[in-house]
Amino acid sequence: MNQFHRNTLVLGLIAALLMPWYRVDGNFWTFQWLIFNFFLIEESAPLISQLFNFEKYWLTLPIIPFLFYAFDYVVSVKSEKKQKGLLNRQIYYGLIGIAFTITQAFLVGDFGVNFDWLVAILPEDAYQLGVGAGTLLLVLSFLFMTASGLAYRGFMKGDVFATSCLIIIIFLVIVFVAFPVINILVRAFFSDDIGYSFLAFYNRFAIVNLWGIDCGPNSNSICGVAWSTLFLAIMTGLSTTLLGLAFALIVTRTQFVGKKFLSFFSILPMITPPFVVGMALILLLGASGSLTQWLNGVFEVELGGWIYGFWGLWLAQTLSYTPIAFLVLIGVVEGVSPSMEEASQTLGASPTKTFFTISLPLMRPGLANAFLLGFIESMADLGNALVLGGDYQVLSAQIFFAIAGASADDGKAATLAIVLLIFTLTTFFIQKKWVGKTNYTTVTGKGDGGSYGPLPKLVKLFSLGTALPWVAFTFVVYIMILLGGFVETWGIDNSFSLSHYIEAFKIEFINNSMVATGVAWDSLFTTLLLAIIAMPLTSFLGLLTSYLLSRVDFPGKAYFEFGTMLSFAIPGIVIGVSYVIAFNQAPIDLTYTGMIIVLCFVFRNMSVGVRSGIASLSQLDKGLDEASITLGATGFTTLRRIIFPLIKQAIVSSMIYSFIRSITSVSAVIFLVSADYNLSSAYIIGLVESNRFGVAIAYATALIVIMSVSILLMKFLIGNRKVFLRAQK
Repeated sequence: MNQFHRNTLVLGLIAALLMPWYRVDGNFWTFQWLIFNFFLIEESAPLISQLFNFEKYWLTLPIIPFLFYAFDYVVSVKSEKKQKGLLNRQIYYGLIGIAFTITQAFLVGDFGVNFDWLVAILPEDAYQLGVGAGTLLLVLSFLFMTASGLAYRGFMKGDVFATSCLIIIIFLVIVFVAFPVINILVRAFFSDDIGYSFLAFYNRFAIVNLWGIDCGPNSNSICGVAWSTLFLAIMTGLSTTLLGLAFALIVTRTQFVGKKFLSFFSILPMITPPFVVGMALILLLGASGSLTQWLNGVFEVELGGWIYGFWGLWLAQTLSYTPIAFLVLIGVVEGVSPSMEEASQTLGASPTKTFFTISLPLMRPGLANAFLLGFIESMADLGNALVLGGDYQVLSAQIFFAIAGASADDGKAATLAIVLLIFTLTTFFIQKKWVGKTNYTTVTGKGDGGSYGPLPKLVKLFSLGTALPWVAFTFVVYIMILLGGFVETWGIDNSFSLSHYIEAFKIEFINNSMVATGVAWDSLFTTLLLAIIAMPLTSFLGLLTSYLLSRVDFPGKAYFEFGTMLSFAIPGIVIGVSYVIAFNQAPIDLTYTGMIIVLCFVFRNMSVGVRSGIASLSQLDKGLDEASITLGATGFTTLRRIIFPLIKQAIVSSMIYSFIRSITSVSAVIFLVSADYNLSSAYIIGLVESNRFGVAIAYATALIVIMSVSILLMKFLIGNRKVFLRAQK
């Protein structure tokens, strides 16, 4: 414990004496700020220099608790009794330090003091910039003090590692999820006429267009947008879960020839950039689509414009979000112990009864999580709604028009976001109730020598009959995407052409140097760099959170779990706007930087890692953790050497999902991109808006290839989980 105190003290000293207190313009990691007299330059000066050289007296607040902690540590070095006193008091040092640091951050802003009563105390020209590395490290030292103090008092059974992880994650979720979301949601209660009032929210919330139910065939009214969104989300959640389970069963429990290719096709829609699936469906099934024209010419069948509305949206969302269900369910299906199935059949149960009474109930956590993710994705979907929505109104599109429309109304957007939260929260708690507290453990510390029996014929036929036609349909859709990049102008001049690929990815030799002059290169390199940075952070944070939720009991666990789902439950367009509003000035100034995009990627996508990790960890016996700790391993060692190797599939799933969603994200980052950090998805939207469909499809096709290769490489490097000893017969 003395070593822990020493490390915490050293971390705080580095933060206060050596690291820039404010954000450094440019790339921090080039260390260009670290010049001989960096402490005399206001932008790069550390806390001590800011206080004494630049008269920022309000920075005394975070120093006070740290100095008391340092003094207490020095006094208690040679006294065991005083060390116990320090252990007991350090929680107060940590909490007061965090509170004082946050307080000073909001006292003074970019253009002066934020409160009138401070004018008499602080200089008139007082100001400060966004937080920097020094601030972050000092806050981290305070968080360690708090965690150590809680562990000493018996929190989380005295596990300092688990407590530290929990405290840090809670702090990150508060800063990068709760703070920006609350910042925009409170606008639902604001009106220019009456200020902040519940009446302002009620006038936006209790309206017929939102909640109307008089929408029968003989009615002149339309269904309220809330109910139409809810119905679509339920249907999408059911269809994606059913298809995901069919794919998972075929890939893991059958000897179907070509199931590896089946697995690839099942995730292909997820690696498709935004709007491309909708465009392909229009080219195939629209009023002038290829299949529509063929059916009309051969069978005289008029399909009309059915693709624009509920059916087109449901089809596109099912196509887009089935991969999420598959990635969640494949690890769960693999985790069902074959010995349990063998025991059931030994006792006389038929394969069908064994599947429905043993195997399927053990998959319940995965099924519930897959439905929840499909439901939330449908609720938050913007791209498909804009392309295929037609007259079918959904909340995400309404929020987009409320923010980006001619008459911007962030109060209306915030109200609609609250409606989405109500639906998501309700579904979340129903899911928790359905899963219940039943034990789903199938992997224990004992070796399992069983082997899977064959799937029941009805289940196998249903899975193949569901998945194979879907793969065929997916294949046709992607043929349309592929051909769209190799024709001059789709539907007008279908002659073969490479002009779109040349325009996007042209490379020239200028002055004996190879130069990428294609229009897509800049956004492509930027997108790949930010996605690669965000990928391991998202995966690690999500799986660490799932470990805490699955293995450790602590007060407020349900609220903590909801907090980790909050940013995923709210439409990306709202998250993007909330980041712009919350992080465009001191104390956190990240606008027009790559960091704000990475943070948005991490906290927007970590929920899938959390849900996938919970589903996989629910099958691992807690006795594995206990045995490791009993043998002297720390919590970190147990996590690294026992838990993570057994949930490799969840790790792969979360990394793949994070990488892909970082590349294909639209709504969450559309307001965060800048000239220096333009992303592929935003650039593709610009191409579509300027009617350069050929270049857009060529760019999207290249991204699909890049992401496909990346997925195969990650699977090869990380490998698959191997739990059972006997090979399947």
